[in-house]
Amino acid sequence: MMSFFSRKKDTPAPAASAPENGTEATPAEAPKSGFFSRMKQAVSRTRESLSAKIENIVALTREVDEHALEDLEAALLTSDIGVQTTAMVLDALRDRARHQAIEGGEELRDLLKAQLRAILEAPQHPAPAPDAPPRVTFLVGVNGTGKTTSAGKLAAWFRAQDRTVLLCAADTFRAAAIEQLEVWASRSGVEMIKTRPGGDPSAVLYDAATAATARKIDELIVDTAGRLHTKTGLMDELDKMRRTAARLVPGAPHEVLLVMDATTGQNGLQQARLFTQAAGVTGIVLTKLDGTAKGGIAVAIARELDLPVRFVGVGEQMGDLLEFSPAEFVDSLLG
Repeated sequence: MMSFFSRKKDTPAPAASAPENGTEATPAEAPKSGFFSRMKQAVSRTRESLSAKIENIVALTREVDEHALEDLEAALLTSDIGVQTTAMVLDALRDRARHQAIEGGEELRDLLKAQLRAILEAPQHPAPAPDAPPRVTFLVGVNGTGKTTSAGKLAAWFRAQDRTVLLCAADTFRAAAIEQLEVWASRSGVEMIKTRPGGDPSAVLYDAATAATARKIDELIVDTAGRLHTKTGLMDELDKMRRTAARLVPGAPHEVLLVMDATTGQNGLQQARLFTQAAGVTGIVLTKLDGTAKGGIAVAIARELDLPVRFVGVGEQMGDLLEFSPAEFVDSLLG
């Protein structure tokens, strides 16, 4: 169009605290190191694991045979691309090898990159644009994935695009979530609508949507409570919020972004599969990408959930939320 501080999951550092490099990254400063270099750094752990294995295949392979493909299969599974997606990639490569020889490891790498990029691009589509502001975005997901953190970073990202933003603290079940989002709102320089802890999430959403419409705010970002698909009451509350948004803003919510923790890999994917069925998810925010060697989960998400990865979290600073690019991701991963 989104990692996390070591103190506590989903808890931003106090506004007065200085990061390790001594300067706070503002939205305007965020692009200074370049998108590609930042993505490459974020997937460095996955790249080190995957590329080392692929380099061995490339170095030892003059003509790709079944043994080389088996080695590639093991490398892909290690990076958490998943059994189904890996099987699909390998089937396509075997079909190519049967009809036209794959001449060496370098060609194998190029074909693999093309396969992964095609998988990631398949569900991609432009984010919906409402006829009139605001565009309403719900952030959903279980506690601990970085929802509140991502809401604050997303606000900063939109501000860097010269968009006006209003945050809505609709996670009223946790008093800490309201306080955390308030800190992020202050750091990103946007206003926030809140209510008392334990208040009605739909009521605070009503106030936020009404205010955003009256002020002609471009983006309304709604931080919802951490919900599991097994928590029927909470899912019903989310349905109520969706109806409230739709009454006040035509077509809302325009985006429902599921925040996923990349470090959970395939374990998180099954939970996400069940969650998307209940929450009407339209895209993924993949957090903590810089902290895992399981970055291949982005490919599995696109293939198995048929959902676009919208943003990735690549660090702990305000500007460490990147709009996802399939081409840049694959180039960063495989060189």
